[in-house]
Formats: sequence, structure tokens, C-alpha cells
Amino acid sequence: METVALAVLGEKLLAEARSASSGRYGVTIHGGHRHSLRQTLIGVAAGHVLAEHENASEVTLHLIRGRARVVAGADTVELAPGDYVVIPLEWDSFEALEDAVVLLTAAVRGTPD
Repeated sequence: METVALAVLGEKLLAEARSASSGRYGVTIHGGHRHSLRQTLIGVAAGHVLAEHENASEVTLHLIRGRARVVAGADTVELAPGDYVVIPLEWDSFEALEDAVVLLTAAVRGTPD
């Protein structure tokens, strides 16, 4: 078994995110194209947004560090460290209110051949 220190890796991702023009940087920690479960740890610099997105699968977010806001239609939720939220199939944005590290988990139906 392999363990991942999410807080340590998250700090490294935040350092990359702060210098990236997009304000974010992520790595897949589990899964990939041949897996039905995919988990990505993402560092998002304060003030940056992951904009409108439509999920092709079930997705959850677990905020590891910072504060963030998720908007999906008329619903808005603010997240603090340790918060977990199931994301609707269509959502508008994830905004880092502070430097944030989030674990995004997606369960993809079917796997490619």
C-alpha cells in the first residue's frame, strides 16, 4: 500500500499554483484513464476560480486547506477545511477564497477499452 500525505503534497501544489497563470495546479493521486475511480488533489491560489463545468460522472470535493465557495445554479456553499460536498452534475464555479487545497473524487461509469 502506498500512503499520500495530502497536506504535504497540497503545499507543493499550492506553490505551483501561485506561479501558474491559471492559479491552479493538480495531480492525479489515484486512477487515470483505465480506472472508474479518479482522485485529483488540486491547489488553487486565493482569488482564482475553476469555472463552469458539467460532470459526466458523480463528483465530490473534500476541502483539505483554506476556504472556498462552490456555486451550482441558485445554490452556493462555503467550505472550510474538512468540509465535504457532493457536486451536482452541472455546476458553475469553485472559487478559492483563500489559498485552497481540494481533493476531487470522480466515479466514472464504464472504463475505456
